[in-house]
Amino acid sequence: MIKSSSKQICTSLVTLLFVTLVLSACGKVSDGELNTITDRQINAVATTGMIGDIVQNVGGDRVKVTTLMGAGVDPHLYKASEHDLRTLERADIIFYNGLHLEGGLASVFEQMEDRTRTQAVTDLIPRADLRSPPEFEGNYDPHVWFDVTYWELATQQIRDTLMTIDPVHAADYEQRASEYLAQLAELDAYVIAQTATIPAEQRVLITAHDAFGYFGDRYGFEVHGLQGVSTATEAGTRDVQKLADFIAERKIAAIFVESSVPRRTVEALQQAVQSRGWDVQIGGQLYSDAMGNAGTIEGTYIGMVRANIDLITSALRGLSPGED
Repeated sequence: MIKSSSKQICTSLVTLLFVTLVLSACGKVSDGELNTITDRQINAVATTGMIGDIVQNVGGDRVKVTTLMGAGVDPHLYKASEHDLRTLERADIIFYNGLHLEGGLASVFEQMEDRTRTQAVTDLIPRADLRSPPEFEGNYDPHVWFDVTYWELATQQIRDTLMTIDPVHAADYEQRASEYLAQLAELDAYVIAQTATIPAEQRVLITAHDAFGYFGDRYGFEVHGLQGVSTATEAGTRDVQKLADFIAERKIAAIFVESSVPRRTVEALQQAVQSRGWDVQIGGQLYSDAMGNAGTIEGTYIGMVRANIDLITSALRGLSPGED
């Protein structure tokens, strides 16, 4: 389908080589140094805000969490800075999504395993359950957090990892994880209830890129992304025209921009639909690959998911957010 440019590939390889050379200079962490974790706060690094939010909820005061990618940052295109490398070097544990969400960084984390503990939070999700879009070159769709039940598995993975590296405080991690898992179960039920307010034939979600496939599978939406699974690909004129035909024919009420993806392609899609005689609206901005600003409700995983489903259901019913 659409392929990344050779320039992007070369840039990624250069970045990976640079990071690898820097990390190779770091000494291996000794068992004695790891044992001191029980006597101090654990220094944890999370690649994305969604992962960092779990670590903070499960780790509590025992863990100091640093998140590499903040609000509005696209992990598909992310490049580690010198500051990031120093942060990674000082970490006791690094939690990352895996499934190629972080691009070249995933290979770096794998190479760090003999120096720093690293953990992909998606390891407990059965690979047979993962989406593998044909246009994504045989890889899995990494956007698993949009199925809340998969994010429950990510929570269990983080809990188990913290219990392993800090067994003295295992009971604390177990308790906090149980509390957070109960909140996630409530969140899952809330999304299901909100979805039920939309007639089945209107449950069509059009977004900037194909990040909501797991959301669609879990909650019964037909999902179409203008770009592919990775934003490293670009939507061409043919993609825009084809999707515009679909929207006009189905008379879909709203399409959505994303906080971590430039809105220009969705605006071009809106214009193409309007040229076909259907006045589709931009329903608002969804959180996809990044949460909202720190300190806001949307700056938490639960708040982000609730904000998304509230916006989607309101827009597809032709209402302003908050209207019944």
